[in-house]
Order: sequence, then C-alpha cells, then structure tokens
Amino acid sequence: MDLKNIDLKNINIEDLKAKLQNVDKKTLIKFGSGFAAILIFLIGYYAILSPIVNEKKEKYNDKVLKQDEIMQMSNEITQFKAEITNKTPEFEQSSSLFHTKAEVEGLYDSLSKYAGVNGLVISKIEKQKPKPVLVEGATEQADQNLEIQSVKYFKIPVAYEIKGNFLGYIKFKRALARSNKMLNFDKEIISLVQNDANGAIIAKGELTIVGLPNEFF
Repeated sequence: MDLKNIDLKNINIEDLKAKLQNVDKKTLIKFGSGFAAILIFLIGYYAILSPIVNEKKEKYNDKVLKQDEIMQMSNEITQFKAEITNKTPEFEQSSSLFHTKAEVEGLYDSLSKYAGVNGLVISKIEKQKPKPVLVEGATEQADQNLEIQSVKYFKIPVAYEIKGNFLGYIKFKRALARSNKMLNFDKEIISLVQNDANGAIIAKGELTIVGLPNEFF
C-alpha cells in the first residue's frame, strides 16, 4: 500500500480502516516499537538521567566556585605572609626596646638580678602611673578622652632605692645600659652610709621605662 497516493480530501473512515488493514503488520510493529522506545527513553531521561545530570552540573559549578575561593584565599595568604615578613623586624625592634605589662610587673625581680650580681640590694621599687607620650600633632587631653592612635608610647616612672658599694652601683648601671630595653635614669642622689667601713652607699632616684600603647592603654 502506497500511503503517499492516498487522496486525503476524498477519504472516509471506512476506507481508512480498510487500507490500514492492508498495511503490513511488521511495519506497524516496527513503527510502534520505535515510538515506544523513544517514549521510554524520554521518560527515563526526565525521570532518571535528568536529575543526575543536573546534580552533576551543580557539583561542577560548586567545585568551580570553591576553586575560585581557594585561589582568592591563597592570594590573600601570600599577601598576609608578605606583610608579616615586612613588619617582623619592626615588631622585634619594638618588643626588644619596650617593656610589656608583664615585664613592668616583674621589674623588681628583673632589676634584682642585675643588682645581686654586683653586690647590691634593692630596698625600694615603686612604679608610678604611666604617662602617655603623644604622636606629633596630637593635643593633650584628659585620660578618659585619650585615644590609642594618639599615643606614641607610655613612660612609666619608677622610684628606687639601692644599697651597696659605689663600684658595684656603677657596674649595675652599666649592665642596664647594655640591656636591650629602653631605660633612663632621670633623677639620682647618692649618699654615703655613715660609719660604714666598706664605703657603702645609698642611691635614690627615679628611672623611666617605656611601654607600647596596647600594653598600657
């Protein structure tokens, strides 16, 4: 049967039935099987394969996003490492010159070690209130209004009294001058101990140590 020669205008249902009955059953079966296969494929794709494909796409997009984030974080880490490397010498210099709060609290023990080596005894150590040294251009103001960015460093005055012999006291001051901490003797009165055969002296005065703003603000 040649379906191309069917006159669609003059055809009726009965004629169509008759002509379809004459169609080869194998042809119909092949056509039906092909259609069913296409239908099964489409159902399988949208029911099974499509969710899997979408999940794979989402995982791939998430992977690409995470790779971009890792690359950005790696660049930031490299930048931070460079900044740390540049600031390390400045930090080491500052930390060696300036006293921490803990070092100020332990000042008596620290000075006693220098004194003991030179045969001296520290009979008095009194730490006074830290005084801020302001950065250039900053104006003096009350402590409660002071901002940390306005402070260059703090000076901590310390009243002291040391007993021993004069030579030991000179060696004591020389040892402190050679230490890696900033320390200045601002006031000093040396007097001889009366009726002492060894020439003992009493040194009284005030020394100043310095601390970083974040330690004493």
